[in-house]
Amino acid sequence: MLGETVNILLLEDDEIDAEEVTRALRRRQIEHPLHVARDGLEGLAWLRGENGLGPLAAPHLILLDINMPRMNGIEFLEALRADARLRRSVVFVLTTSNSEEDKHRAYGLNAAGYLLKSSRTDMHAGFETLIDSYLRAVAFPS
Repeated sequence: MLGETVNILLLEDDEIDAEEVTRALRRRQIEHPLHVARDGLEGLAWLRGENGLGPLAAPHLILLDINMPRMNGIEFLEALRADARLRRSVVFVLTTSNSEEDKHRAYGLNAAGYLLKSSRTDMHAGFETLIDSYLRAVAFPS
């Protein structure tokens, strides 16, 4: 993974949460490009190169909120896994939803992890460590 640029796509409709993720990445000196989409439709447009966005070059890592307007996180994951070009994308869910149904659905759609945003301080410490370690240790396919 060393030296390889990974595009990070954050799907988050809450501007404060998006800024918190941005700060968390900066604190860990994660300097990979960060792109923000406000819902699943915009996220797919980034990945597919539609509507004047993207296409987001591989490899990429997706950070996904569940509760978003227009197309929520589960619907996004379903569309992502149905797309032959995008189905292998690495996705971590970052959400306030502690619903067992959401967890089962996300993992059933091959989410790499499910992180709760319930306590910003606790979540960000764990999130920062997880993403930093993941980006440093894992080899992504191009």
